[in-house]
Amino acid sequence: MADITVQHLAKVVGTSAEKLVEQLKDAGVKGKTITSTLSEDDKVKLLTYLRESHGKAKKDISAPKKMTLKRKTTVTELKQAKGRGASSVSIEVRKKKTLGRSAEEIATGLSSDELEEAKRAAQAHQDLVQEQGAAREKEQERASKKQEALDKIEAEKQAKLAEEKAILEAEQAKEAAKKAAAEAEEAAKRAELEAKQKPEPQPEPEPKSEPVEEPKIKIASPEIMARVKAEADAKKAKELGRKTDKKKAGSKFGGGILHVDKKPRRNKKKGGGKTRDIRLESNGKHGFEVPTKSIVYSVEIPESIIVSDLAQRMNVKAGEVIKTLMGLGTMATINQPLDQETAVIVVEEMGHKVVLRSDEDIQAELLADVIEKDGKEEPRGPVVTIMGHVDHGKTSLLDYIRESRVAAGESGGITQHIGAYRVKQGDSMVTFIDTPGHAAFTAMRARGAQITDLVILVVAADDGVMPQTKEAVEHARAAGVPMIVAVNKMDKEGAQPDRVRNELSQLEVTPEDWGGDTQFVNISALKGDGVDELLEAIALQAELLELSAPVDVAATGVVIESRLDKGRGPVATILVQKGTLNMGDYLVAGEAHGRVKAMFDEHAKAVKSATPAVPVEVLGLSSATEAGVEVYAAPSERKAREIAEFRQNKSKQARQAKQQAAKLEQAFSQMEDGDSATLNVLLKTDVHGSLEALKSSLTNLSTDEVKVSIVAAGVGGINESDVNLAAASDALIIGFNTRADASARRMIENRGVSVRYYSIIYDVIDDVRDALSGLLAPDIKEQIVGIANVRDIFKSPKLGAIAGCMVTEGYVKRDLPIRVLRDNVVIYEGQLESLRRFKDDVQEVKSGMECGIGVKNYNDVQDGDQIEVFERIEVKRKL
Repeated sequence: MADITVQHLAKVVGTSAEKLVEQLKDAGVKGKTITSTLSEDDKVKLLTYLRESHGKAKKDISAPKKMTLKRKTTVTELKQAKGRGASSVSIEVRKKKTLGRSAEEIATGLSSDELEEAKRAAQAHQDLVQEQGAAREKEQERASKKQEALDKIEAEKQAKLAEEKAILEAEQAKEAAKKAAAEAEEAAKRAELEAKQKPEPQPEPEPKSEPVEEPKIKIASPEIMARVKAEADAKKAKELGRKTDKKKAGSKFGGGILHVDKKPRRNKKKGGGKTRDIRLESNGKHGFEVPTKSIVYSVEIPESIIVSDLAQRMNVKAGEVIKTLMGLGTMATINQPLDQETAVIVVEEMGHKVVLRSDEDIQAELLADVIEKDGKEEPRGPVVTIMGHVDHGKTSLLDYIRESRVAAGESGGITQHIGAYRVKQGDSMVTFIDTPGHAAFTAMRARGAQITDLVILVVAADDGVMPQTKEAVEHARAAGVPMIVAVNKMDKEGAQPDRVRNELSQLEVTPEDWGGDTQFVNISALKGDGVDELLEAIALQAELLELSAPVDVAATGVVIESRLDKGRGPVATILVQKGTLNMGDYLVAGEAHGRVKAMFDEHAKAVKSATPAVPVEVLGLSSATEAGVEVYAAPSERKAREIAEFRQNKSKQARQAKQQAAKLEQAFSQMEDGDSATLNVLLKTDVHGSLEALKSSLTNLSTDEVKVSIVAAGVGGINESDVNLAAASDALIIGFNTRADASARRMIENRGVSVRYYSIIYDVIDDVRDALSGLLAPDIKEQIVGIANVRDIFKSPKLGAIAGCMVTEGYVKRDLPIRVLRDNVVIYEGQLESLRRFKDDVQEVKSGMECGIGVKNYNDVQDGDQIEVFERIEVKRKL
């Protein structure tokens, strides 16, 4: 089919060529001008676009259609003579004819229907464009009329305001004229009064007319009128015996005149005296201007922050922060801690800048002024930690070295505290730290390995390597300190030092004589054999380490142990690591701070200073701090308090977050598993190390069914508040090496609180484990006691079906649970209601005897069934 130009198609359709080019562009046929030719695809795209723009369904118009008309059928009969008679033949003529196409159809390549549809679509599009243009013109006309109306209203408003202004100015002028007339009349009266007071006679009989006319001439001068008015007011105030009103002297919105007397008040005469005028000028504007721009703060956000603190840093109310959190889908209270991510979102939402700060950076800034890095290094003695399994002879070895009897005084023969002692070895002093070997004191052993220079691992030759021995090796290796192995109890029969070497070599602790780098020394702590060789090995190792520390700087160290002494208050055992600690120094230790009031060495002798590697007991801290925290000598009390308060706030936020998480966790666990049995415990110990070990050990006893809840824990004696808390929470009070005071004992008796005293840690763990075992639900076991075979069924008017049975195994007892079996399948489980032998009710029928059995609430017992009698036995469980 021949292609046509855009101009020709526009003429055929009945529209302009420019509009047809735009429609082709909208239809996706670009780059066409008036003289461009259109292909069949271009015309199809144009038609499709025109159909879709008028809301008609899309059709397949990929090819032009042909219309075939079927003409009316014509039937013709032909008669012919054949043979004797005549016959007729019907002839049906059917012709097909293809409809002729017009010139427009041939030129455009479209069928007549498609051409008409294209014309209608073009006309509709043209009508739509005309309607839109008319609507725009109508909208513009309406907008112009609206603007004219607004302009008219504004003009009327301005005219009305001008009229009101003119009326107001006229009234003000009228008031001014009246005021001036009144002032002139007052001036005339005053002049008349002065004229009467003069001694000379007046030549004129009526002097009133002349003073009245004179001030009227001066009305036009405002300065004169103001002065006249001020003089009149001042004279009137003097006549009444009171001062001039100060509020009239200085107007609130404008300037005023302040009258100041030239002479003191006592020299004034009635009706006399002159005043000088001080004119105060003001522009009538308020001094405060409302800020037009919001203030943006740079808010420092630590890792955790309380809602109230965040609001204070942004200088807004806490309610605004809570409202913002609610908008973000978080419900919070004023004292609830927020994590850093949530706080950042809140600050950005409120339009402020965020400055992220980590707790380590803040603490480092606080400690920057405290820690002194420069100082002259001087040699110091080694710090040696003795570690090993429980009852392998650690304290006995130290006892022999110190030539004392420490082990005999330990509760249960085991060490439960970290002890620090100094022993003279050669020209230097060696500090020994004794750690507990019990499994509960893992944290103590780890702390001892971290603060030491050398570890002595004590292993019993008869026991070999035990669990805490392995743990001690891991702690020493993690701390990166050298180790010396002391093979103890060589005086006992059955000692196998080679076994110890072999087992330790499996832990990669290889002796020197086996090609390793670890010294092994065979000793006997009881007799002292090999102890001198051990001390020489310590001295050799210390010499290789070349230990030194600055002395003339501020002291730093670590808290080995702390306790609460009833007479002296908080007492902390501190190992000085650097610098010199003196009497009167300000200290910060963890969350505690204070001033050194007294210091004592390991022999309880008072000392005034402590150099590196020296352990001392320090009095003067604000509280018994945790063991293992670092100690710093602060330059001032303010600095020490600032660091301690920062740590207290950090600990408080962490504690609140933990409590919030515990509440949620407890709620979810109760929803999932139901309520579990809980043993509440209030724990009081003598030192922080024991408290730490007991809390960890008791918490580890908890299971899914029974739990240990530490409602409170602290260091010191048991007081009245502890008893009240235990009574309120139904808790067991455990005192470890502590006792209740007199008032607390009376309250314990009155309120019936359970208190247990202990001095050995494994006794506490065993008793709490037994108590938790009592809270466990017992196991229910079933035990079959007898089997009866059903031989016949009898009907009873009172009991229903009665089974006549023969007891074949065990015995049948009344009120025991039973099961009815048919073909070895349980069909019913219930209770044995009645048991008879002949006509007598009996309690029990033994094997080989006949009986009648009535099953409670079941009447379908059949001949051949078996009745199995059993009993349920409760078996107590243990953790």
